[in-house]
Amino acid sequence: MQFGIFTVSDITTDPTNGTTPTEAERIKATVTIAKKAEEVGLDVFALGEHHNPPFFSSSPTTTLAYIAAQTEKLILSTSTTLITTNDPVKIAEDYAMLQHLSNGRADLMMGRGNTGPVYPWFGKDIREGIPLAIENYSLLHKLWREEFVNWEGKYRTPLQGFQSTPRPLDGVPPFVWHGSIRSPEIAEQAAFYGDGFFANNIFWPKEHYMRLVSYYRQRFEHYGHGTAAQAIVGLGGQAFMRSNSQAAKAEFRPYFDNAPVYGHGPSMEDFTDQTPLAVGSPQEVIDKYAGMREHFGDYQRQLFLMDHAGLPLKTVLEQLDILGEEVVPVLRKEFATNRPAEVPDAPTHASLVAKRDAALATAAADAPATV
Repeated sequence: MQFGIFTVSDITTDPTNGTTPTEAERIKATVTIAKKAEEVGLDVFALGEHHNPPFFSSSPTTTLAYIAAQTEKLILSTSTTLITTNDPVKIAEDYAMLQHLSNGRADLMMGRGNTGPVYPWFGKDIREGIPLAIENYSLLHKLWREEFVNWEGKYRTPLQGFQSTPRPLDGVPPFVWHGSIRSPEIAEQAAFYGDGFFANNIFWPKEHYMRLVSYYRQRFEHYGHGTAAQAIVGLGGQAFMRSNSQAAKAEFRPYFDNAPVYGHGPSMEDFTDQTPLAVGSPQEVIDKYAGMREHFGDYQRQLFLMDHAGLPLKTVLEQLDILGEEVVPVLRKEFATNRPAEVPDAPTHASLVAKRDAALATAAADAPATV
């Protein structure tokens, strides 16, 4: 089980004092947050991709490569990489490069994105979002697995004998999660390839995401990648903690009420009741997240959104101390308890290389002897 944090890279005014960080301040703060995540023992740092204000992260691989140079164990990922508006050839190149520079500490989460105007900025039509996601990922999958690619599709120019460089580290592509908040077609795509499915379940009631995850698990088994319980699932999360519930709620309320995504909408109490948002003591967060597998089954990756809505850097770092020192160690034990032996660990580069080598050894052993 991997635990980590993700950021949507919003630049938001602090509602308690009216200050707004500059782009430079927010970018540097994100690097500090990632390094803190490793310091407190978290496994993953994931960075979103946006091409419009109030977000800064238009080039996640640049930022993640910079973080890779300053960390040793942290897995670097995205939340998400826009498979619809990025050229699959460029994704293949950029993330293979990140994979090399991080010594394999890189994977990525594919998504369509939920910002409509980004499509025409890159010459795409949002009405083609699902077909774009399907075709573009099909090409990306080939680019990482075939030395020379001949390909023709609907949404980009054909390729003839094309080889993307650098090739994936150790001949093993980065692991891919397909992220979605609403689309069964994306769950189907993840299942078809035997990839991971990340349900960013921070917006709506759990029942919606339970259906998506269940569908992905069923289709994963249908395509012969393993049992439904062996499907690779990740979930989103949100938390704000202080020593007691009253202090946490009082401090976080102005940030919740003005958050760019859900501010000026439901009350914080209604939102915490219906979504993974937990505002309270560390024990309350532990209790809420320890119960997630009752709804979703045993899963592989839990990411928390911790740095949004204008929270000051000092506060975010305090939250990471609590998360890494008080919450995650308990959750690791909870999720390990009675975890069925068939449920796989979260994929890493080392485990994917070992799996590839084992498959090659089995194939060699099964091959008919030559005279």
